[in-house]
Amino acid sequence: MDKNPSEKISIEDYSPEWATVFNRLKSIYQSTLGEFVADIQHVGSTSVVGLAAKPILDIDLIVTNKSNFHLIVEKLEQLGYEHQGDWGITGRDVFKRKSAQTPIDKSGSEWIKHNLYVCVAGSVSLRNHLALRDFLRQNPDTAQAYAQLKRQLAATHAEQRELYTAGKTEFIVSILERLNFEPSELAAISSENQPSS
Repeated sequence: MDKNPSEKISIEDYSPEWATVFNRLKSIYQSTLGEFVADIQHVGSTSVVGLAAKPILDIDLIVTNKSNFHLIVEKLEQLGYEHQGDWGITGRDVFKRKSAQTPIDKSGSEWIKHNLYVCVAGSVSLRNHLALRDFLRQNPDTAQAYAQLKRQLAATHAEQRELYTAGKTEFIVSILERLNFEPSELAAISSENQPSS
């Protein structure tokens, strides 16, 4: 989740560049983190071909446990990321970019915006990301309905990011319910994605 309240929400048509940039970033994470990370996944709307989205990649670095988490934090700091804690989402740690050049590599590239998370394998937050992505990839009609909802929410809540996120939650939970997530898991996802009081 991109927490920059000063920036208006903008939904753009799908771009093949999103997958290309993800693969370049994945290569950097693999070479830097190596065996500390079990897998690296492109999640969120930018990972679904044809789906309109905020032009911000969501990337999950998957770990089997957090025994080496302090080393992952150090390595990501060397790339220019800052650990932000879990932002209220259990099983997921957020890493914020310090500049447009993050991750810092020898190319000196400026990267498109992306949200980087470290997720524990099997956690509800990771399963949510992967299940929703895979369902939308396999069900283009539902993906288009989701795109329409996001455009409506962006028009209504362009400067209210928390309300935009909360507005998507019912739709997302309805999909996860069909995918046999437990009621307690669905309740946690709904609760964690509501505006803070």
